[in-house]
Parts: sequence; C-alpha cells; structure tokens
Amino acid sequence: MFSFCFSLVLRKAIPFLPVKSRNRVKFLASVVYSLWRTVLLTPFKLITVFLHETSHALACKLTCGDVEGIQVHANEGGVTQTRGGIYWIILPAGYLGSSFWGMVFILASTNLITTRIAAGCFLLALVVVLFVAKNWLLRGLCIGFIIFIAIIWLLQETTKVHILRYVILFIGVMNSLFSVYDIYDDLISRRVHSSDAEKFAEICPCPCNGVAWGVIWGLISFTFLCGSIYLGLVILS
Repeated sequence: MFSFCFSLVLRKAIPFLPVKSRNRVKFLASVVYSLWRTVLLTPFKLITVFLHETSHALACKLTCGDVEGIQVHANEGGVTQTRGGIYWIILPAGYLGSSFWGMVFILASTNLITTRIAAGCFLLALVVVLFVAKNWLLRGLCIGFIIFIAIIWLLQETTKVHILRYVILFIGVMNSLFSVYDIYDDLISRRVHSSDAEKFAEICPCPCNGVAWGVIWGLISFTFLCGSIYLGLVILS
C-alpha cells in the first residue's frame, strides 16, 4: 500500500516538474521507501501518532470538551481520553487531522518564514502535550523532538547549516504518507471493531460501516497528500 501511494503521487507530480526537482523527488522516494520498515523512521512514525492523538484532543477542546490524558504506544498505537465534546467531530479528527497537519508542514516548508511558524507551533504542541501525557514513551517522544527541533533551529540561526526547512518538510511528508498507510492498515485491510471508523459508523445515521468510512477518510487523506506534495514541489521549483 505504501509503495502504491508514493508511486501514484510521483507519477502525477513528476512530469510537470523541472529535472532537478524530479531528481530530488526520486531520491526522497528511494530513501523513505528503503528505510520504511527500519527503526530509523520509528520516531517519525510515532510523531504521526502524536499528531493523530493531538488532533483528537484539539477537536475535543474546540467542541467544549475536556482532555483527561494522551498516550502513544510503541506499537504505533495511541489513545486520547476525553470527556464531553462533540463525539462525531472528535472521532474523525484523528486520521484526518494528522493528514491535514502533514499537508500544512509540507506547504510551510516552501518558505523560511512559514517554516519558522510551523516549527514554533510544533514545539508549542510538544510542550503542551508533555504536560497531559499519561505514559513515559509519549513524554520521551515530546522531550526528544523538543530538543531535536531546538538544535536544528539553533543551527539554522547561528551557523551555515540551514536544514530547518528540510526537517519540517520531511516530518510533513512522513506524516502524510504514514497517515494514508495507517488508514488503510487499520480501517480498510482489516476490520478492528474498536477503531475510530467503527465507532463513528455506530453514531452516524447514514448506512456506511467502518470500512466504508475508512475508504472515505483514506480518499480525503490521499487528496491532502497528493495536493500538498505537488503544490509544495511546484512552489519549490
């Protein structure tokens, strides 16, 4: 599924890009694909889970609910404990929210000012979630990425190592890719009765089951992925 998603994006975007941009995209594709199942990308996959759960929490707060705690687990799962709020908004916010933030990161990386804004918002989210985290893996993940982004930002401002844009771009691409893959793996290829999509199907009046909602959410996330990568590459080129 992962290779299909990335190859489809490349087939749609590459023909319209200059040669240099094509080479960059192909290089990024080969690197991410070759490292996909290695521990090197595990922290970035867990950050996708972090953004997934943070999106649940944000939707809960925006609908006047309370967030009691957030957890991220080593098996790339997570849980957000909420009370109140509008449930039918909170449930889809996880998968769609993480895809949306991936798109925002990709587009923000095309300009240094917007990169700084995205990095600042990301740091703020990490600090806030650190205080509501309910397990040590999530606390360690937050602290690790706070230090990582702070070092990259310091290098950006004080040395000739200007890689903050590329770090934000990579986090955005990884988040978008893993969100689409996660929707397929959790909601479409196998039916998990405790999944967000199955819970959403129970409260939604339309006749769609969890798999159908997984397909709908997957198409929306894939649209975010294709659109953000294409627009980001066109702007950069």
